[in-house]
Amino acid sequence: MRATRRLRGAVSAARWTLGLIVGGMLAACSPAMRVQSLDGESMGSIWALRYVGTRDSVEDVRSAVQQRLDLVDRQMSTWKADSDLSRFNSAQADTWCELPPELFTVVQSALKLAAETDGAYDPTVGPLVDLWGFGADGERSEPPSQAAIRNVRERIGWQRLGIDADKHSAYQQGGTHIDLSSIAPGFALDLIGEYLESQGIVDYLVEVGGELRGRGSRPDGNAWRVAIQRPVDNDSVDGSIEAQHVLDLVDASLGSSGDYRHFFEDKGRRYAHRIDPRTGYPVDNAIASVTVMSALGIDADPLATALSVLGVEAGLEFANRRGLAVMFIVRTDHGFEERMTPAFAALLQ
Repeated sequence: MRATRRLRGAVSAARWTLGLIVGGMLAACSPAMRVQSLDGESMGSIWALRYVGTRDSVEDVRSAVQQRLDLVDRQMSTWKADSDLSRFNSAQADTWCELPPELFTVVQSALKLAAETDGAYDPTVGPLVDLWGFGADGERSEPPSQAAIRNVRERIGWQRLGIDADKHSAYQQGGTHIDLSSIAPGFALDLIGEYLESQGIVDYLVEVGGELRGRGSRPDGNAWRVAIQRPVDNDSVDGSIEAQHVLDLVDASLGSSGDYRHFFEDKGRRYAHRIDPRTGYPVDNAIASVTVMSALGIDADPLATALSVLGVEAGLEFANRRGLAVMFIVRTDHGFEERMTPAFAALLQ
């Protein structure tokens, strides 16, 4: 998986959230069935799991979770030259490439969202992210030239990517570069959740790269509680994080996208890491963060990115038409303000 700073930036928030959830609940668990805590590293970020189970289940669960994360990384990494995705990205022009089932599922889902958002979400945007200094090519302190942006945009466009569902194949037109860093962590959540539930573990909270999925409840019968971070321009010096809201995560996944960690400034203008594939430039719509709650991680994760590019008004219209639970935190002259759909407002009641 691409070790983006978007994923790394979510780590402290996720760890703080899980610490908040687990604190104070262990006494409510029986010696046999209690909250077990696991964590590790994958895809350039961290993962963490809290589940209700017995102590003798821990090593088997840890191994199975890591295997699923390794599968996602092995198939969808843009950092590993031998990953299935990297092989597609480097394939010769005018060729069809068969993809593993999991990778094909994620590519297919990404293209569906790209079509629904008219390209505000685009899995081929990776080269633009790199060009602006927010990817593997390293940081920059000033914008790229218009000519460089034009040249890279010639390789961008989800319409360039054809798929064959019967053969689980994708078409490489030539120079097309897929980046799934805004959807693969959410898919990994779902893979882990499916495994846990197949083992009879129905009460859990799992986090991958800042994205969350919760099922069932805590041992005391209350829902898992998660925190939405209050936007800041940088992390607090002592590493502490303030919560904008704390809400129940009941049989759902939570995806988020923010611009307040990864940006650079040049000549008084701020350039954040969210790139609009339709223009080739970072979005400039005053959105500090977007939070989306959905049933599946494969939906919540990329929706947060898509809505941040669409902007508040278009994003709310898109979300309301689909009954999505979404909250925008927007910068104004008077500080941060919240805009949310009725479905999200109901979660805060």
